[in-house]
Amino acid sequence: MATEKFKGMTLDQLDEELIKLKKEQFNLRFQAASGQLENTARIRVVRREIARVKTFARSLRGNAPAAASK
Repeated sequence: MATEKFKGMTLDQLDEELIKLKKEQFNLRFQAASGQLENTARIRVVRREIARVKTFARSLRGNAPAAASK
């Protein structure tokens, strides 16, 4: 599963992964705008991986949303 690779990471590693994914997302958007993107599904995959990394980082930091605790 995609989440298995994030479970063993530290916060620093998750932050580095997030930066890498954000750069890739930017490059994919740029390619899509210029008409050079071949694999359009990759944008969706990267966006979901960013969300997964943010979720794991948030759980490690202990910043659960207030609405979830009620």
